[in-house]
This record gives sequence, structure tokens and C-alpha cells, in this order.
Amino acid sequence: MTVSQEPLTDAELGQLAEFFAKCKGGKAMNIEELDGFFAALIVGPDLVMPSEYYSHVFGGSLEETCEFETIDQANAVLGLMMRHWNSIASRLNAGDVWMPVLLEDDKGVAHANDWACGFMRGVELRHDHWAELINDEGHGGSILPMMLLHHEHDPDPELRPNPISHQQREEVIRDMAAGLVHIHRYFLDRRGTHPRASKSRTVRRELAKVGRNEPCPCGSGKKYKHCHGGTTLH
Repeated sequence: MTVSQEPLTDAELGQLAEFFAKCKGGKAMNIEELDGFFAALIVGPDLVMPSEYYSHVFGGSLEETCEFETIDQANAVLGLMMRHWNSIASRLNAGDVWMPVLLEDDKGVAHANDWACGFMRGVELRHDHWAELINDEGHGGSILPMMLLHHEHDPDPELRPNPISHQQREEVIRDMAAGLVHIHRYFLDRRGTHPRASKSRTVRRELAKVGRNEPCPCGSGKKYKHCHGGTTLH
């Protein structure tokens, strides 16, 4: 079996969120930031592999930050992450809109700052290649909503935008979703491909990939049994 493209349920998103919250160091992404980060990697100019982006998601290497109780739990966590990636990619590849996964505060308001910050973290992984879009007068506006919310609470007052009203925030969030579609098409056009033909953006992996004689998911290059194959995975 391969990882499906079925969107994660609220319960499954909660499972991921709970695991991230327990990662050592306290620097793992939350679900909103992960969604924005994945969105940027999927629509961006280059394919970024899990071996490169895992450390950004978990706030460090798997070895340093994660404690999987069993091999099944490791497969479950990584499988949910890949399924979320696939659900974003499949919608965008079909030409549809992906609405950001956002967290709400205690008043039920979604601010979307974490999503925008996650997106810009993804941009930074390939900053030079994204510069083409950012500096394009005809298309650069598609990333402005993300940049706006990314800098809303910037430590540098000069980078902060004017105060954003509740109605304006809702409009910015809609513009982020529309901008995501535009950016996806922008980079696909420059590769001479069509959204429906961009199969490289959907990640498939066997659910039972992490076996004792398989490479460890932490990226060390060692066999799982010689790296994290003990009773407790660190």
C-alpha cells in the first residue's frame, strides 16, 4: 500500500500536533506552520526531499528531537505527514484551491501568522530560485499576502504592516489561498509542465518502509537496527 491523498481528519491532525508538541527542544512546527511550509515546498521551483526538510519540521534532527515508542509509531507519524503533503499536492495539481489549515485563538479567530511564517520558511530553503517570482512585477503580488502576515509581528517595526482589521485579515487569508494557486502555475509554466502532469509533487512511500534492516528515517545512513532500532527511538 502507498500513502493516500485523502485529507487528514481533525483527529489525525491532532495526533500530529500532539507528537510535535512532545519533540525535544520545543522548536517543532505546529500544524498551521507545517501546512504553510509544505505548501511552499510543493508549489516552489524545486523539489525538496524529506531528508532536507525534516529538521525544519521537528526543530532539529530526528535523532535529537523525536522519541518514537515503536516502529509502528514512527511509520504512523511519517505516514500522516506524507499524506498531508499528498492531499495538498493533489488539489493543486488538479488546479483546485487549497485552503490553509489554520488554528483559532480562544475567541475563534484565525490569525494565519504561523501559516505565513511556515510558508516563508519554505521559501528560504530555495531563496535564490524564488527571487524570480518575488521580483516579477506581473506575478510577484501573489506572495505578498504571505509576506504581509509573516511580518505582522516582526521585531523590526519598520517591517510591520499597518494594523489589520478582522475583515482585512479574512481577505488576506483568501488572497493567500488564491496566491498559492497562482504560484503553483507560475513555476509549472517555467518548467513547461501542466498541473495535472506534475506527478513529482505527490510523494509516495510504503507504509512499512521503516524495517529493522532498512535505512533509519533520521537520515544517518545507518540501518534502523543499528541506529534507532532499540525499544525506544530517540
